[in-house]
Amino acid sequence: MARTRTSDARKKDTREKIELGGLIVKAGLRFEQRAILLGALIELRHRLTSDAGERARLATIGAEIFRNDGQ
Repeated sequence: MARTRTSDARKKDTREKIELGGLIVKAGLRFEQRAILLGALIELRHRLTSDAGERARLATIGAEIFRNDGQ
């Protein structure tokens, strides 16, 4: 039983990582250097914790892209 839980957790973790990688592709950053991507994400984390308006602005942009994705 414990193996099943571990296996399920690993599968869930793997799926989440694949989805996050898909966001990089969707943003058009597939060929960007990893160090730049990591730096940008760390900078984003700092901005999101210090500026609620920035969080709302970026959520709007992302939601629009997801809405238009199927068109």
